[in-house]
Amino acid sequence: MRAFNYSCPTDLAEAVKLLRAEPDAKLVAGGQTLLASLKLRLAAPSRLVDLRLVPKLQTISGNDKEIEIGAMSSHADVAVSPIVAARIPALAQLAGGIGDRMVRNMGTLGGSIANNDPAADYPAAVLALNAGIITTTRCIPAAEFFLGMFETALQPDEIVVAVRFPVPRRAAYVKFRHPASRFALTGVFVAETAEGSRVVVTGAGPNVFRVPAMESALDRDFSPTALTGITVAAAELSTDLHASAEYRANLIRVLAERAVAAALGEAPIYNPDGQHRSQ
Repeated sequence: MRAFNYSCPTDLAEAVKLLRAEPDAKLVAGGQTLLASLKLRLAAPSRLVDLRLVPKLQTISGNDKEIEIGAMSSHADVAVSPIVAARIPALAQLAGGIGDRMVRNMGTLGGSIANNDPAADYPAAVLALNAGIITTTRCIPAAEFFLGMFETALQPDEIVVAVRFPVPRRAAYVKFRHPASRFALTGVFVAETAEGSRVVVTGAGPNVFRVPAMESALDRDFSPTALTGITVAAAELSTDLHASAEYRANLIRVLAERAVAAALGEAPIYNPDGQHRSQ
């Protein structure tokens, strides 16, 4: 690990000022990705700007139409929030299945989406629910936020403040996880919204993506059988030591069917802590 300076500002204006003063400075939220990168010398920031003392970044609020989750809310915060559970239970379930207990207690919503790991869970929910990413300067629509592997629309001095999720009619998230990291080898978030059905895949390619053919089928008939025969081209997916592109293509169909069934309350969702629960 290389030497770096460290700052822990107490307001967003100070944090932005630090980022603008040093182009090589990096924000640290939960540190679940950045600290590992530092240890492996894959990152060498001149300064770490810690956001944990900035107020109001951990609040969760909502109404019947939307919920807003502060960027520094941990995965554990989201998983146990009664506001999230009451309005978007699929999002609470997703958060409860990230990593292990330590990761869920340290990792944050803002850190996850800002990093945009291709196997992360949150990007699937953000895109499927058509969320708005609120930053220090603007609100970025989910469709414009995730640009590619570890790449987002964030500017160097821009900080994620909160994410605003519209409440869907029903939704569910199902993933096939790596047994050690619990990252998604493939994960599918299905949502029935006022604007139509959305099917979003994470873990199968270099970036989170929608499956329009499945969305059109679910608009006609929101049921698992509506997806029969619909496939995703393996040529567009990732192959690595964990799974081939062809295997991931098959997983997308299987997981999408299971997610629809879970959204309808016809099938339980697997909870990584060893329990099953219905959506």
